[in-house]
Amino acid sequence: MSTPHIPTRWREYHLPKTVEEALALLSRYNGQAKIIAGGTDLILDLESGQEEPPEALVDVTAIQGLNRIRQESGPDGDWIVIGASVTHYQIEQHPLLQEVATCLTESCRVVGGPQVRNVATIGGNVAHALPAADGTIGLLALDAQVQVCTWADGQVDCAWQPLLSVFAGPGRNTLQPNQMLGAFRFRPTGPGEGSAFDRIMRPQGVALPILGVAARVRLADDRERLAQVTLAIGPAGPVPFRALEAEQALTAAPRFDEAALETAIQAARAQARLRTSKHRATKEYRHEMIGVLLRRVLPKAVERARSSSKASFDH
Repeated sequence: MSTPHIPTRWREYHLPKTVEEALALLSRYNGQAKIIAGGTDLILDLESGQEEPPEALVDVTAIQGLNRIRQESGPDGDWIVIGASVTHYQIEQHPLLQEVATCLTESCRVVGGPQVRNVATIGGNVAHALPAADGTIGLLALDAQVQVCTWADGQVDCAWQPLLSVFAGPGRNTLQPNQMLGAFRFRPTGPGEGSAFDRIMRPQGVALPILGVAARVRLADDRERLAQVTLAIGPAGPVPFRALEAEQALTAAPRFDEAALETAIQAARAQARLRTSKHRATKEYRHEMIGVLLRRVLPKAVERARSSSKASFDH
C-alpha cells in the first residue's frame, strides 16, 4: 500500500527572538522565506496555491515588543505605538485604544470571527496589502505611520514612513526580502476630536467587506466647523484609499451640516476608483454605499468629537 503524497508547504520553520535574528534569516533566504504571525492569510494562500511554497517560515510571534501596545511621549507630542504582531483582539479590547483610536477598535472588531481575531495580527493585515482590509482602513483614517525595519551590512535600521508607502497593489506590498514591518504609530485623538468606522458586508458564509469607511475629525474652536478631517474608504482602488477631495470639502465648509455632508459624498464618489466584483458587489452599488456609510460614520465621529470637547471643558 503506497503512502499518500503530502505536498510540502515549507521546508524549515524558524522562531527568532529578535528583529535582528528575523531579518538575518529573511536575508539569508533572499526572498525564499515568508514571515508568519497569525497565519490566517498565509496558510490559506499556501493551501489554495495562491502562494508558492517557501523554503522557510519565519515566525515573529516570539519577538519581544512586537506584540505590545504602548503610549510614547516626546518633544513632538504623544504617539500610540502598536507592534506589528499585536492581534485584532488585543486592539479591540484595549481600553486606551477604545478611547483615543475608536475607529481602529471598531474596524478590528469586525475582522473574521473570534478565533481569527485571536491570532490574526495588524501587521499581517497591512502586509497582505488588500485595499478592503478593515484594520488597514482604521489605521489610514488615523493617518498612521508604519515602521519598516531593514537588514543592511549586518545591522538593522528601522524607519518610520507613511502607511500607504508599503502598498504596491492588491495583495502586493513594497517590502524587500531584507525588510519587515516593526510597528505602527499615530497621534491619539484628544479633546474636540473623534473617530468612527462602519462597513457593509456580505454575510453569506464569510464576512466579506463590500465597502468600509473610517473617519477622524477635529472640531474648530467654534465647534461647528471641522478644522481637520481624514477619510479612508476601501476597497475603492488598487490600494487603501484616502478621500482627499472630500476631506478638503468638509474643512472648507462654514459648518458641518447636511450641505457639507452631501458635498463630501459627491467628492468621494468622484474620486473613488470603484469596480464591479463578483465576490463583493457591482460598481454602481458600491457607488451608492459611499453615501450610506459617510452618512453613518461622519456624524458619529463629529458627535464623539463634540462629546470629548464638552467633557474636557466640564473637567
